[in-house]
Amino acid sequence: MCGAVAGGLSTEGIDVSKETIIQGSVTQGGQPVGGAYVRLLDGSGEFTAEVPTSATGQFRFFAAPGSWTLRTLAPGATLDRPVVATQGQVAEVAVELPA
Repeated sequence: MCGAVAGGLSTEGIDVSKETIIQGSVTQGGQPVGGAYVRLLDGSGEFTAEVPTSATGQFRFFAAPGSWTLRTLAPGATLDRPVVATQGQVAEVAVELPA
């Protein structure tokens, strides 16, 4: 059994009402991609932050409310996904990389 929480990363211990959270998972061919990098780009396309995915392909950012782009980088694949973050809500993003 992996440590993944159904529906995404656990928010236990986080006061979600006060946070703006973007989180999700990266998969390729239906399998989690650990060690990929997910970048957070602001509305003008400027780099803001980057995190590696966990062994189960999961990632999380604490961001300001607004429109963002997630740029996922893995060997042989790059994918951009738009996301809108709202304070008090968790924006769950499933990124499926092309095989």
